[in-house]
Amino acid sequence: MDNHHKSHKARKSRSLKKSPRTPSFSTSQKTKQTSHTTKSIDRNSSNDSFHVLFQDEYIAIIFKPSGLLSVPYPGSHGKTALEMLENVMRKRGSWNKGHHPFAVHRLDRDTSGILMFALSFQAQQKIMNTWHKMITERLYHAVAENPNTQKAQILPDSGLIDAPLAQNAYHQSYVPKDLKNKAQHLSPARTNYKILERGNEYTLFELALDTGKKNQIRAHLAYLGYPLAGDKNYRAKTDPFHRLALHARTLNFIHPYTGENMHFEISEPSSWQKTVEHSIK
Repeated sequence: MDNHHKSHKARKSRSLKKSPRTPSFSTSQKTKQTSHTTKSIDRNSSNDSFHVLFQDEYIAIIFKPSGLLSVPYPGSHGKTALEMLENVMRKRGSWNKGHHPFAVHRLDRDTSGILMFALSFQAQQKIMNTWHKMITERLYHAVAENPNTQKAQILPDSGLIDAPLAQNAYHQSYVPKDLKNKAQHLSPARTNYKILERGNEYTLFELALDTGKKNQIRAHLAYLGYPLAGDKNYRAKTDPFHRLALHARTLNFIHPYTGENMHFEISEPSSWQKTVEHSIK
């Protein structure tokens, strides 16, 4: 997407057209490969438990439920997606010291959705070194509370949020009010958004990241006055789904070893759309 925007407000993107249930932000690359792997799951016929969507010699694609850490960190407790994938591999007899999960990206603990792991150190390095070339599309869906003031900015149907992020003492990302304060460390952050449905209380967003900073979507939408439903850390006032309303829905990429075009998609719970529609009066 456009990396030359300098404004710290959402800007309308001419390349994104409103289409309520059609994935946007497609940047799929043309390749000479004709082989495709596609796996789409309707959440009405799927459960919310951890499960493996795809595994070969080099990578594994899993569904991570909300509330599960992607990987362990110092001082963390409880199971992680990495540990659960290791257990699956042990049961299948495919785990050994040189062939086990390695993290290549993460989802926040309370974010659900599709997550990739490398299955060797060599695969991890290759994926991380070519991430921006091999990943052709990553889409998130989110339900956000509408601004509770008439003075709030009315967002265009689609656009780019270009606002740098800082971190507080609790390592939570946020957009500083004073962007000219040179004493704070700022990291560039850009989020593309498309509004799928507007209600009186909630808005359903589709989002794609130009950058992959911690808490980026949560911080950017909260900055514009649209905190995600269930996100107390960003001052959400409601929790209609009893969880953070952020879901990593789509992952498209070119396989780092075979060159195959891979497409994985798991829809968010149908209650999200219904809740937004119910708030339309």
